[in-house]
Amino acid sequence: MIKKQALFSIVFLTIFCISCKQVSTSRTPMSFEKLSINLKYNPSAIESKQPLFSWIIDVEGYNKSQSAYHILVASSQEKLNEDDADLWNSDKVKSEKSTFVKYTGKSLKALQKYFWKVKIWDEQGTVSKWSEVQEFEMGLMHSDNWGASKWITLNKDTRTSEHRFRGYKRGNMKKSKPVEGFSASYFRNEIDLSKDIENAQAYICGLGYYELYLNGTKVGDHVLDPAPSNYDKQAYYVNYDITEQLKSGKNAFGIILGNGFYGQNISWSRDPESNKKGVSYGPPTVRCLVKLNYKDGTSADFYTDENWKEATGPIVFNNIYGGDTYDARYELGNWNTVGYNDTKWGNAKVVSPQVKKISASQIPPIKKLKEFEPQKVFKAPDGNWIVDFGQNIAGWVKLNVQGNEGQLIEITTTEALLTNGKDIFPGSTGGGANGMAQIYKYICKGDGLESWEPKFSYHGFRYAKINGTSKKPDADMIKAVLVATDIQETGSFASSDELLNKMHSISKWTIVDNIHGIPEDCPHREKCGWLGDAHAFCEYALYNYDMYDFYKKYMEDIRTQMRPTKGHNTPDIKFQVPTMIAPGKRTSTYAKIDWGVATMYLPWYNYKFYGDDAIVKEYYPEMRNLTNFYLNYKGENGIMQDGMGDWCPPRWDRRKNPSAMECDPIISANAYFYDVLGIMETFAEMNNDVAFALKMKQEQRELKDAFNKEFLVEIPNTKHKWYQSQTATVQALQFGLAPENDIESIVNGLAYDIVEVKGGHHSTGIHGNRYIYTVLTENGNADLAHQILTTPDFPSQTYVMNSGFTTWPERQFVWEEMEGPTNSLNHPMHSGFAAYFYEALGGIKSSENQPGYKVFTVNPEFPTIITNTEVKVPTPYGDITNDWTIKNDVLSMNLEVPFNTKARVLVTPSELESLKINGAPITEFKQNNPIEIADGFVILGSGDYTIAYPKN
Repeated sequence: MIKKQALFSIVFLTIFCISCKQVSTSRTPMSFEKLSINLKYNPSAIESKQPLFSWIIDVEGYNKSQSAYHILVASSQEKLNEDDADLWNSDKVKSEKSTFVKYTGKSLKALQKYFWKVKIWDEQGTVSKWSEVQEFEMGLMHSDNWGASKWITLNKDTRTSEHRFRGYKRGNMKKSKPVEGFSASYFRNEIDLSKDIENAQAYICGLGYYELYLNGTKVGDHVLDPAPSNYDKQAYYVNYDITEQLKSGKNAFGIILGNGFYGQNISWSRDPESNKKGVSYGPPTVRCLVKLNYKDGTSADFYTDENWKEATGPIVFNNIYGGDTYDARYELGNWNTVGYNDTKWGNAKVVSPQVKKISASQIPPIKKLKEFEPQKVFKAPDGNWIVDFGQNIAGWVKLNVQGNEGQLIEITTTEALLTNGKDIFPGSTGGGANGMAQIYKYICKGDGLESWEPKFSYHGFRYAKINGTSKKPDADMIKAVLVATDIQETGSFASSDELLNKMHSISKWTIVDNIHGIPEDCPHREKCGWLGDAHAFCEYALYNYDMYDFYKKYMEDIRTQMRPTKGHNTPDIKFQVPTMIAPGKRTSTYAKIDWGVATMYLPWYNYKFYGDDAIVKEYYPEMRNLTNFYLNYKGENGIMQDGMGDWCPPRWDRRKNPSAMECDPIISANAYFYDVLGIMETFAEMNNDVAFALKMKQEQRELKDAFNKEFLVEIPNTKHKWYQSQTATVQALQFGLAPENDIESIVNGLAYDIVEVKGGHHSTGIHGNRYIYTVLTENGNADLAHQILTTPDFPSQTYVMNSGFTTWPERQFVWEEMEGPTNSLNHPMHSGFAAYFYEALGGIKSSENQPGYKVFTVNPEFPTIITNTEVKVPTPYGDITNDWTIKNDVLSMNLEVPFNTKARVLVTPSELESLKINGAPITEFKQNNPIEIADGFVILGSGDYTIAYPKN
């Protein structure tokens, strides 16, 4: 009997253990793939009082989501436990929120390092292990923490090089004038360290570009630091950990300071002699603080003050537009090393520049990203060499030359050649706009091989013409260097159509070339942050790059750019209104509606793509005020009487051919404003501004009625309707302005104009071109969208590519009819259309109700010629991927849905009947998986899916 009982117990335990094993393996362990503070990994110099915690979970299986989280934050790793987390113990919080969880613990202190970890519970209540310990460090936080450090600038300009001058001539000047601008400055000082260093942090703010050196070596890999801003209201500092670079005993610090946009006192001046300051803020200045923490527990500060030595040196001219001039005969030797004899140097001048606020830079720095070797080298008619680098980039040239003392080597950079290809054409980059051609100058010292690259300017170029060397240039002599903000490419697109893949590449190049701390219009003539250009390409940029902090920074540029402006209908009332350009003193006029709506669109897009409402709440007062300003332009017909226009449609030139702008600026501006009124209703609700939300709803309803009454017309001799231009018609369809009963006839009207009137071509500028391909595709005309994109005849994107351009030009002209391509050849506003690759062909869009891709739609719509598309869309929850193929009219999608999100796959009733998921019919799959079918959508939780159905 005892033996039987023992046998029974053994069998029971065996079955129980097997059962336990089966249960445990059915619940796949969760692991933390990525943890972040303010979407940064272990960041330093955080200045938000309530940082935002996010985490991405890696787990297998389906329909996995979070049900709760627990966060601990402590001042040391030893205190990071549930009993002793001295700053914040959130305890278990029942919530699905895994992104942008706001810190609500004790106050965080400047310059302190903190430690944190998190664990979560899934939808079944299974708890994860604690994450690995993460760190974040606070910045200076407020001005008092700059301590005794002072702003220093050059005390005396001692330049004597005859090459310190450049010619300056704008289009309205009769002759060129010599200008020299503010000098580049060199500063140095030494410190003697008698104790062992535990930690050392450098904080530096340049008003103008700077480079920091320690013991002869540059600190960090940034260039053109810091990002431009409205310096009198907001400047940015950068933090470097220099613990490893410091040594016991003496250490030498050095700073080189250039003009950047702060000390740019030449370009845009009508007469640089009578207007010495130009659009600058004054001579460049710099402030540096080094916080030293010793191993014995003591600390000290080292900082810029009047005891620093100053001098001029070999950079005898520097201008952000014109370029650098480097006279190697004036080199200073080992000026940034210990023991250098600086007895002939002067003492730095202490100044008090007008700077309201200094914050830690949160955006990626500008870096040297890639080098290009010559692809073709040939002689110009004048005997000088021309180098073709094969790609239009933003950056500079890098030289290795050998010459005699005093020998001048001059490099003129351009985007284009003459139409005959025999010489450079400076028409798109010349100094007509800003007064200075793009030229780099190097003067040899004559002691063998000399290497040089600029420090304080960048140009937009593909070609370099070299004057001053007889030797044929090669890769050993010259390279081109791509220099831009190091935004990380996180999204991807590829399709079976190589033309579209090439358009995608060109679109990305045009954006990368134009990100230098701000979203520029072009990297050469203007380098300005035009608001209309910024919102035109914003969504495409967000699909491809990590832009989370970038647009937050640019919104601050817009806010600090605002000026008191009288209302149109109520001139006795003033509103705070941005100018057309931000930041900087080159401002243009007040921002017309279609440019100023960037103030609302950028927070909206950022919110849609990331799901963080902080940007909405931070700038809501400014957005509300600006909306009221534009409502002040309402005429008796209910239409806002303001607008800039559908910029750069085919053949349009505002002086020579203004009538080529087919769309009335009032119409396109009001279409945008209608969309923005809906956005502002949402923003008002998010800010508990009930009255304003109701006002926005009413204003939008009234504008829709007025818009259709004024602008919707029948096309003669057809049964179609439209809004009198392709752009306005596209906008009306995109923004929901078109009356429901008229949509079919309006879509047909758009197609009629494209095919019958325009011969299969678009006639849109940046406003219409952003949406035309998506609108056509979503309204049953995917083949027509592809046709107008890929027709080789002017105008089309393919025509531009066939003309040899590697970035999108500003204008849409027939290039072969011109001496050379005028206007900028590198304008990212024309990249906006490529969002079509993701939102239509890839079919991925974030929900507006649950943004940041917490819930997203999946609905690939495409022309018959395309058989495959693969997209990756980055989200705060992880990457969404959709790789689809169509064969024999069956669409097969490989779809990856991140943890804690849901995908809404749109299908028709007939598609639903034949739909298979992971090889099983939907009815069968549904029996074992908790999916939902509602309103034409199959709603799927996290997991990797293969979805197949006959495509109608």
